[in-house]
Amino acid sequence: MSDTGKTARAARPAPGPADEPAAAGEGLDARLLVERGSFRLDVALTAAPGDVVALLGPNGAGKTTALRALAGLVPLTGGHLRLDGAELHRTRPESRPVGVVFQDYLLFPHLTALDNVAFGPRCHGATKAQARAQAARWLERMGLAGHAGSKPRKLSGGQAQRVALARALATHPRLLLLDEPLAALDARTRLDVRAQLRHHLAEFEAVAVLVTHDPLDAMVLADHLVVIEDGRIVQQGGPADIARHPRTDYIAHLVGLNLYQGEARGHTVHVESGPGTTTGIATGTGTTITTTEDLTGPVFVAFPPSAVTLHRDRPTGSSARNLWRCEIAGLDARGDRIRADLTGELPLAADLTTVAAAELGLHPGVAVWATVKAAQTHAYPA
Repeated sequence: MSDTGKTARAARPAPGPADEPAAAGEGLDARLLVERGSFRLDVALTAAPGDVVALLGPNGAGKTTALRALAGLVPLTGGHLRLDGAELHRTRPESRPVGVVFQDYLLFPHLTALDNVAFGPRCHGATKAQARAQAARWLERMGLAGHAGSKPRKLSGGQAQRVALARALATHPRLLLLDEPLAALDARTRLDVRAQLRHHLAEFEAVAVLVTHDPLDAMVLADHLVVIEDGRIVQQGGPADIARHPRTDYIAHLVGLNLYQGEARGHTVHVESGPGTTTGIATGTGTTITTTEDLTGPVFVAFPPSAVTLHRDRPTGSSARNLWRCEIAGLDARGDRIRADLTGELPLAADLTTVAAAELGLHPGVAVWATVKAAQTHAYPA
C-alpha cells in the first residue's frame, strides 16, 4: 500500500459506537469458476484487508461476471469464495457482508439521501433512529450533510455517486464491490470524484474490488490490477509494473505503448513474422529492433508513440539505432497532438504535433521513415 493510503487510513475519524466495523480478518481468497453457455470464467483473486483490486479487460472479458459472482448474483459452477475465512459462496447474497456500488448507482428515487443511506442499516436490524443517525454520520463524512433531505433527482452525478458509496459503506461490508463507479460522470466531475473516491478507498479497512474500462481510474484507485481476457487472467501486478511491462495487445492499447514480441540476441530483437497490429503486440517480416538491454531468448519490446520520429526522406547522420520504412495508414487528432498509424516494415503508432504533421505533409498513403532511439525502447523477458 502507498504511504498516501496509509496516512489516509491513520487519519480516519473514529467511528461512533453504532458504527463499529467487524474485526479485520484474512481478506479475500477466491477462485471464481462460472460457466454460462459457451463462456467460461476462471479467475483466482486474493486480497488482504485494505487492498483495492481493479479488474480490467475488454468488453465480454468476464469482469462484470466476476463482480456479480463475488456479490452472489451469479452462482459459481466451481471453485470457492472465502472472505475472512468464511465460505461465502454458501451464503445467500443478502446475508453476505458485501457492499455494492452499481454503475448507475440505483438509488431509491422516492427516498432522500439520508434514507437511502439508512436503508442498509435498517435491513441489518438497526432501529429507524439508529439507522438515520449512522446515515447522517456517513453523509457528513462524504461532505454531503447539506444534502441529507435531497432526493436523487436533485443531486448531481458526483453527489449521487457519493450517496451510493455511503449506502454501501454504512453496513460496514468486509468486501466492497464497485462496478464502473465513475462511468456515468462527465469528464470534469470525474476528475473531482476520482480524487474523492481515492480518499474514501484509502480509509476503507476491508477489501475493495472495482471493475473499470478506464486505465486512469485503475492506476489511480487500485493497489493491484488484474487484467482479464476471454474469462482468464492474462496479467496482474501493481499499476507501475503493468504500465511498464504490458504482455498482451489489449494492455498495450490500454497504456498507450507500441508492443512487439520476438527473440533477443544481445541488443537485437528479431520480431516474429506476421501481419501485425498498431499499438499492440505487432509483428513484421524479419524486422529487428535494437535495444539497450542485453537479453537472450523470447522477449517483449515496448516504446511509446512519442518516441517515434517521422521523416519524409531517409535520414542521414541520425543517432537513432532503429530505422524502418513505413506508410501512413491513418491520422487521428488527439488534443494538440496527431496520432499516426503506420504500416510497413514495422506496424507502429507515432505521436507528433499538428505543426510537424503539416510540415511533413502527412496523409494516408504517404511513405515515411520512422526512427526510434534504442534508449527509448524497453525490452523484458516474455
